[in-house]
Amino acid sequence: MKTLYRMTLAGALCAYAAGSHAVGPRPAPAPQKQVLTVGYVKVGHLSPIIFVADELKACNVEVKPVEFVRYADARTALLSGSVDVSGIGPADLAIALAQGSQKLVGLSGVASSPKYLVTRKGVKMDDWKDLAGKRIGIAPGSAVWFQWAAMLSEKGVPYNTFTAVNIQGGGTAFVQSLQRGDVDAVALWEPFESQLVADGTAFFAKNLEYSQSKAVGAELGLLATTRDALRDKREAVKCFLWAYKNAEEKLSKDPEAFAEAYSKYTGLPLNVTRESAKLIKLGGVLDLDQMRRQAKTFNELGVIPKDVSGQIDTVWDADLLKEVM
Repeated sequence: MKTLYRMTLAGALCAYAAGSHAVGPRPAPAPQKQVLTVGYVKVGHLSPIIFVADELKACNVEVKPVEFVRYADARTALLSGSVDVSGIGPADLAIALAQGSQKLVGLSGVASSPKYLVTRKGVKMDDWKDLAGKRIGIAPGSAVWFQWAAMLSEKGVPYNTFTAVNIQGGGTAFVQSLQRGDVDAVALWEPFESQLVADGTAFFAKNLEYSQSKAVGAELGLLATTRDALRDKREAVKCFLWAYKNAEEKLSKDPEAFAEAYSKYTGLPLNVTRESAKLIKLGGVLDLDQMRRQAKTFNELGVIPKDVSGQIDTVWDADLLKEVM
């Protein structure tokens, strides 16, 4: 991980400052200056986070940003206490519980999007039966893999119908693998999905939509903190959540501002982020019932060693979100 440089986005800030919204007033400043270490996971649906640091100054909070490529790394940093708040994967609370830790506390979902199997042009992929004999690139244990595996289970498609090709190294490795023809399709995430479609390598197999399983659903991530931060820096965490939700709501009303923020945050060109922004709906869709179903399914899929669905309530705090809305 490395420290993220301070970013500004003048065009989006203009849109960001306009319009009515449902988020409540800015929380009162902390009585004493606080430092909040924030994990910046470089995925587009978390791009509202680039507005947080400036907003937190008015709350007497200094942001120390730390960059991550993967949710898993952010989860590890939260568990170790090296960051106070970060985006993590939808499964990470259950994973931490199954490992015996109750250090993480979920605060809110962040976004949702449809998920289509990204298929190399020239490959027939019109129906679930077309998976037979294909080579499908996956990232085992990733948030997208959970969605994919859960939908296969609900559709009654045996996992051995196709050859699962485990791809390591992040989204770029998936892009390169499909471009080389190493695999026929990939279960991937944004912005790499839209990148492959935009450059003509692939198409969205829209009959193979896998974000709507009853077990896992369409949530793309969570905002989470630690119990220590919630106890010792509650004012700072509250202001962070307010600032994030304020930016999230305003970007959700302005697709171009969202695409620009997305581009600035990830370093991707606007022609890619504009397409990606068309698919992503900012704002969490996760609730406790869905999280319980997820935890149970993760155990059934062998992702975690025990069913922790009965404990999820202990690592979810809906009160802070209510306070800022």
